[in-house]
Parts: sequence; C-alpha cells; structure tokens
Amino acid sequence: MESLASFPTPPPEFRSGFVALVGRPNVGKSTLFNRLLGQKVAITSPVAQTTRNRLRGILTTPTAQFIFVDTPGIHKPHHPLGEVLVQNAKGILNRVDAIVFVVDGSAPPGTGDRYVAQLLTTAKSSVLMVVNKIDQVSAKDRAARLQAYQALGGWPVYGCSAMTGEGVERLQGAIAHLLPLGPYYYPPEMVTDQPERFIMAELIREQILHHTREEVPHSVAVTIEHVQQQGNITRVNAAIYVERPSQKAILIGKGGQRLKQMGTAARQEIETLIGGNLYLELFIKVRPRWRQDRSRLAELGYRLDND
Repeated sequence: MESLASFPTPPPEFRSGFVALVGRPNVGKSTLFNRLLGQKVAITSPVAQTTRNRLRGILTTPTAQFIFVDTPGIHKPHHPLGEVLVQNAKGILNRVDAIVFVVDGSAPPGTGDRYVAQLLTTAKSSVLMVVNKIDQVSAKDRAARLQAYQALGGWPVYGCSAMTGEGVERLQGAIAHLLPLGPYYYPPEMVTDQPERFIMAELIREQILHHTREEVPHSVAVTIEHVQQQGNITRVNAAIYVERPSQKAILIGKGGQRLKQMGTAARQEIETLIGGNLYLELFIKVRPRWRQDRSRLAELGYRLDND
C-alpha cells in the first residue's frame, strides 16, 4: 500500500473502511462483490465454494472509499483445503469495519445460515444482512422472507439482487454509514490490490468451473508459471493441477477440445484484464491428494493468514 501522504486530501466527512462479505457457499457473494465495484474482479460460477482466497476490491466515490473483502463461503470443511478457507473467512470477522452477511433469499433460512449468524453474534464489527436474489421471490412473499432472515440476528436487512442490480445502490448507502471517517487507503483509481498474476490464474480457474461438472472443479488449482512480454503480445504459461489422471483426461476432453475451449475463453477474459493481446499456454499436472497436504496447499498459495 502506498503512503497515505501521497494520496489527495479527502473532502470533509469522507468515510473509508474495510467491509467483509460473508455467508455460506453459493449465496452470490462474489456476484454482489462485482456489482458493488461496478466491474468484474471476482470470478463467479454456479459451483459452490468458488471463492478460495480473500479478495479485496476497492470502490471510491466522492464521499467514501470502500475496501470490500470477498471471503470463501463458511461451511463444514471435509479436507485441509476447506479448513484453511473456512478459518481464513472466520478470521476476518473482527478485523474489518463492517460485515455484510449475504444470504440466498430465493429460499428460507437454512442450517448453514443459522451457523454463520451464530458466529456473527460475537463479532465486534457492525453487521448488516443482505437478502440476495430477491428478484426470485414474488412480491407478496418478500416481506415474510426478509422477516424470516432478520430473525436470525436482528440486524438491519436489505433485499437486493446482485444479478439485476435491484437494491444495490440503497445497500451501498447503508454500508457507507457504517464506515468511520477516514482517509484514502488506496489511490482513488485503484480497483483491486491483487497482483495481475493472481487475477489471471483465477480467470483460468473460472473457465474450468464453467466447463466441468461434479468433483473436478473442487480438485483444481491454477498457478501462473511464466509471463513474458514480446512486442505487443503477452505470453503466459499456466499450470492446472488436478488430483487424478482421470480428471486430467476430463479437462483435456476428446481430441483436446475441452482444454482448447477453456483456453480460448480464459484468453479473452485475460486480454480484457491486461488491455492487450495474449498468447496463453496451459499445462495440466497431476498432484495426488494435494487438497489433503498442508505443504502442497502452501505451495499453491492456500495457507492460513497467520502462517
């Protein structure tokens, strides 16, 4: 982070702070994260537990600077990777200025929502609840659905749709009121503090999530091995790690077609990110049981925040 002295002086009554988006998996946190920022920073997919790293996105308005933190879904972990993700998500709760508890409004509260709500009752940060996917609830049922979720903790409740944008502007205003008076933490034009290589790897993983089904997405990790600029072309070599040879075969597809499709789609997304031409080469490597091995998790970038 740059020195605060190098940033412009904020106007009077300027607010700034860190805002964590938390909730169980697959409630639309990353879609809401992108909607609040006004552009795509986090990858999204219908696959639960898409988010694996705490991702920061920065939104600066004339009156406030929001540093949104998209967190992995809080769930009962089934392997060391899941344990790392959940512990990191829980660890953020008392280290932000505000918490946005995101739930899936298309269904009534469930056990996972109650578990997250119980965690938040001891959080020191201010909390508000977002009932997402409200566009999937009929007008006559909305009030009852909002009340059912509010009963989980008594926090202020806002209905919105991250997909359509309904209610998001009102939500942004509510979040701003939870932030303290403060400075610019990041340059006003900055959108994320994540390195470009990290975003590239995530965009590749996003295409794997969209093109595969069942157990394969959860067994995949992506790292950027090499980036080289050659004239007006950026050359990127990326490694895709899976746990079994059968998963490698699924990713490659018949005649290499699936790998080609994923590579083409990822290349287009990365070209938008870097604003230029890209040559992308993908390599698939088998690392048995990498999700169970703490040392391999660390090698692939999945470690506890205090490690």
